[in-house]
Amino acid sequence: MPLHAFTAPAPALRSVLAALGSPTAVREARTPALRAAQGPVRPELPLPVHVLDRIGPLSGPARTAALDSAPRTRLTGWRFLLHSGEQPVAAADTMLTPDGWTFSHFFEGPYVTSTAHALRQAEGLPVTYQPRLLSVPELYMLTLWLHGDLAADPGEGAPRPADLLVPLAPAPPGIAAHRPHRVANLLPVLTHRITPAPPLLGSPA
Repeated sequence: MPLHAFTAPAPALRSVLAALGSPTAVREARTPALRAAQGPVRPELPLPVHVLDRIGPLSGPARTAALDSAPRTRLTGWRFLLHSGEQPVAAADTMLTPDGWTFSHFFEGPYVTSTAHALRQAEGLPVTYQPRLLSVPELYMLTLWLHGDLAADPGEGAPRPADLLVPLAPAPPGIAAHRPHRVANLLPVLTHRITPAPPLLGSPA
């Protein structure tokens, strides 16, 4: 089914269009594919980028309670895939500043094509979702977050147990890229990986 995507904040889109229209910004970007693109480059498929906040180094009952609690996320920006023809060649990130949304940087690499591939996969699912990106910095991991609440503000909220997370390539060792996982199944794996184990009895603190 088609994804239920929202329009990015207008100032974020304008900042990307202004950067694309600046020869200096494009020339100085570390994105050879963007500089070499033939014809116009257009921003498409804007996605809100959320970060999974780390659960602190707890132990005992406090650690168990933290792992069982709802995940905490925060919005860090909007990402636009930059298309030349039918294919994405790069991406543009925007960020929120005290003066509003502004252009951050251009980039290219495997996450660009992986994001486009995951979105095509999601459109083939039997359920409609709201697409977002969820970053797990401690694992150098990025996922396509398919949120089930279609009416939710795309800049707010946390992953629900029935939401889907699709790890993008390259994914961390032991986690298959482009395989949808329910949040209830994948999130415990991720939180256990990023939460240090309590020290062994008698070991130095």
